[in-house]
Amino acid sequence: MRQRSLAALAMAAALAVTSAGCTVERHWGGGSNAGGGGKAKVGLVTKTDTNPYFVELRAAAKAAAEANGAEFSALAGQFDGDNDGQVRAIENLMQQGANTILITPSSSTGVLDAIDRARKAGVLVIALDTATEPDTAVDATFATDNFEAGRQQGAYVKAALAGKPPKLFMVDGTAGSTVDTQRHTGFLKGIGLTDASPEIKGKTPANGDQSLAQQGVENLLQRTTDINAVYTMNEPMGRGTYAALQARGLVDRIVMGSIDGGCEGVKNVRDGQYAATVMQFPKKMAEQGVLAAVEYAKTGKKPSGFVNTGSAVITDKPIPGVESQDTKWGLENCWGTK
Repeated sequence: MRQRSLAALAMAAALAVTSAGCTVERHWGGGSNAGGGGKAKVGLVTKTDTNPYFVELRAAAKAAAEANGAEFSALAGQFDGDNDGQVRAIENLMQQGANTILITPSSSTGVLDAIDRARKAGVLVIALDTATEPDTAVDATFATDNFEAGRQQGAYVKAALAGKPPKLFMVDGTAGSTVDTQRHTGFLKGIGLTDASPEIKGKTPANGDQSLAQQGVENLLQRTTDINAVYTMNEPMGRGTYAALQARGLVDRIVMGSIDGGCEGVKNVRDGQYAATVMQFPKKMAEQGVLAAVEYAKTGKKPSGFVNTGSAVITDKPIPGVESQDTKWGLENCWGTK
């Protein structure tokens, strides 16, 4: 009987580990989740632990926690869109005694119940990079203003066309996602179009993926090659789009922009794959999130609302009226492997 009981306990423990669906940076002991006790225990939940953007976010948060005497644990979903994995991560962090959880939600609505439970338990919850819907589901959001980043890209592309009417392809991310919608809408604002404008010659979703972007643009080019501008929602899709355009010999006549500010993307701009990218600053998001966690642990004071962590146009082809930085500055300030 005792052997069967021990075996059952071992199996239960194994199942608990298997079902976690997330990766662990470090654990601490349990304790109260409420702030005001003096010791910050910061948990970070990212969409994945492999995307370079989230690797940078995690490294910056860990460094900031160490510099400010906070304990730190990082968990992640198994893939982009793993809402269940993020829910389990939030629950695990609460059990470990986190008094602040920083999260980049895979879905703006998919983790709201878990966030609500955490906040009711006294945990400060801050969204990083991606806002929740509604934004009041978290205490505060530290992120890029993605509408503004899209607007900056659109304004640059419009100015670079030098008065020529745009003939535009739009390479979007994941349909319905907050970031995709905000960047898409902002770009149209910046270039002076609407979704119904005849200047848009084709659209394709690519879910942030380089290969899907290449395939989608190849399909669009079978319908028409009479284009002079391309919007891409992020830099991997910019690289895929470039490959499709290069195969048709079209790159020299097209103004293409993107958004991210990864070091690889800045190099793409330097090497002429696209004219400009809009840099965002994940390190700043992480550092400000950790500082808010430290303040909450000491005093119980919570941040609130949306905090814009900024964006900057990166290009080696500056245009009067569009504020920008060159790729040398971009490589000094980019995220990822330099």
